[in-house]
Amino acid sequence: MQRFLMASEGGHESGGMSGYISHHLTYLANKVQHGLFDINVLHLDTIFFSILCGLLFLIPFYFAARRSTAGVPGRFQAFVEMLVEFVEEQAKGMVHGKLTYIAPLALSVFVWVALMNAIDLLPVDLLPWIAHNIFHIDYLRPLPTADLNGTFGMAIAVLLLVVFYNIKVKGIGGWLHQWVTAPFGMVKITANPLTWLGAIVLAVVNALFTAIEYVGQTLSHGMRLFGNMYAGELIFFLIAGLGGTATVLGMAGHLIMGSVWAIFHILIVLLQAFIFMMLTLAYVGQAHEHH
Repeated sequence: MQRFLMASEGGHESGGMSGYISHHLTYLANKVQHGLFDINVLHLDTIFFSILCGLLFLIPFYFAARRSTAGVPGRFQAFVEMLVEFVEEQAKGMVHGKLTYIAPLALSVFVWVALMNAIDLLPVDLLPWIAHNIFHIDYLRPLPTADLNGTFGMAIAVLLLVVFYNIKVKGIGGWLHQWVTAPFGMVKITANPLTWLGAIVLAVVNALFTAIEYVGQTLSHGMRLFGNMYAGELIFFLIAGLGGTATVLGMAGHLIMGSVWAIFHILIVLLQAFIFMMLTLAYVGQAHEHH
């Protein structure tokens, strides 16, 4: 079926295409944001759809595990088993250690992100129309992974897991030792005072580079997913806007380009979820390695 079933008339009543896109890029928030960073602002739509997608993953997979049989599995059980085996193979190749919690973590990340990304495959006006006409909500942006707050939230959670596994595997002393010895090593301390000075300088440089590594990993982890999904969402808005031109050429472009982009976007939805999972495994895997 076609990707775009409805075109928002309200978006074209004022501001034209720019007004339409601006309306769809506005979050349902608890208050108006003042400044670039405002910790008091919550994007309620991002929180709601993130939790909803999490439940859509946990509940079916929970019942699939409870009802699993040793005989010939049903279709859904077979699908879940194939997905679990696929993720476990990726985890084995990235993390050298016990996978008791790593493989389930990777599975949760992959399916959760894929489900959140898949919201972008719904007609762009469908959920905002329902919110406006049924719940009297004027603004709704349902794609959590196109919200920088959402992707950075997940990236920071991965960072906390990396710190946890570093301490768990190496101990607090081993982790702190790594901060001052990696990546450039440590000067051999002797009776010469210059070796002490060199050790202090090198320890500071190592700690600085380690901090930059953690910050850089977290920024790239969150920005990569956000950038790809935001760009895809924006293209959907542009294509959907063609349907409001009320011309034969505009409607034809709306249907053809919308269908083609939707098919291509299915690959993006799965690919970005896979990349986010693999980066998670890579960072957690580094925490299991000793320098």
